Amino acid sequence: MDIKGIIPAIVTPIRQDQTVNEVVLLQLVSHLIESGVHGIFALGTNGEFHLFNKEDKLKIAKTVIEAANGKVPVILGAGGNSTEESIELSKEMEALGADALSVITPYFIAPSQEELKEHFKKVAESTSLPVLLYNIPGRTGVNIEPETAAALADVPNIIGIKDSSGNFENIEHYIELTKDKDFSVLAGTDSLILQTLKAGGAGAVAATANLLPEIVVSIYTQWLNGNLEEAEKAQARLQPLRDTFKYGTLPSALKKAVVLSGIDVGPPKLPVKELEGEGLEVVKQMVSGYSKLQV
Repeated sequence: MDIKGIIPAIVTPIRQDQTVNEVVLLQLVSHLIESGVHGIFALGTNGEFHLFNKEDKLKIAKTVIEAANGKVPVILGAGGNSTEESIELSKEMEALGADALSVITPYFIAPSQEELKEHFKKVAESTSLPVLLYNIPGRTGVNIEPETAAALADVPNIIGIKDSSGNFENIEHYIELTKDKDFSVLAGTDSLILQTLKAGGAGAVAATANLLPEIVVSIYTQWLNGNLEEAEKAQARLQPLRDTFKYGTLPSALKKAVVLSGIDVGPPKLPVKELEGEGLEVVKQMVSGYSKLQV
């Protein structure tokens, strides 16, 4: 399986009572596919995977697969803190009809690189699906070192990595060490999408695409067509949205922006609170600014 292009890391719509809102989830996925995205990535960090129980995760997975209806690949977060948990979730998501799995590094415990290798190998062996490694050291406390990623690229169904370290050198090293292997390197930090493509990366798993799918897709399309100047412009247009993320706990600012744009994805999952005060005003102005622009 070739994972490339712009794949939104979708937020998870919930109701005020904190239950999963399948109706809006269907709406969100359909809207993104109509906007030209190349895949759907659910149950990642912006999807609040760490705050949902297993039953809810499977409900979300099933709904996303149904909404995508085979039009684009669906990549589902099957990571957990224990190898056992990740294996169990991987098997259940494969049974539901996922196209690929994303497996985050175990968090809180900061495993060694050898432990990471063993963990990912065991999870990959438990499923016939393609597996995308997920590196986000700022949240998990551990970085998948480039040498570790290169070693894991030799596992037949480990097909790539989503890097959300924010460290472009990390991305460059992943690309360099896996250039002779069938392995995709995807930006997970939205400010680095074009830079990653220029360095030989395959695309991005992009949270900003929840609000701005056409703009994010145009970065990839313009780059693909050799229109570097237009690609640079599209990349720069993501910044006002990214600048609002600091106003609340992740993903409160992004969720509020999507709600204000007309898709009622609801509040964040508790204990994260809805955006209010100054942050809310800033997000309102930002969304209004985008709505006045034509893609």
